[in-house]
Amino acid sequence: MHEVQNAESSPFSVLTPRERDVMDYVVLGKPNKIIAAELGVSQRTIEAHRARIFQKMQVRNAVELARCILSQRIAS
Repeated sequence: MHEVQNAESSPFSVLTPRERDVMDYVVLGKPNKIIAAELGVSQRTIEAHRARIFQKMQVRNAVELARCILSQRIAS
């Protein structure tokens, strides 16, 4: 599911591999509970990953994150 991890200069390079996994699910609109079950971790762990992803990507919510990803794909 790592479609958006190309160049080192990419804003996605600041994310850990696990954060990229979670990001993929978030952008697909999956709820934390489902992401947690599919990745075999607690829901609280997913909440923490989401918070770090939003902070690192400088977005406030999943819609902004999806918009950021889309703009990166168009630019590349």
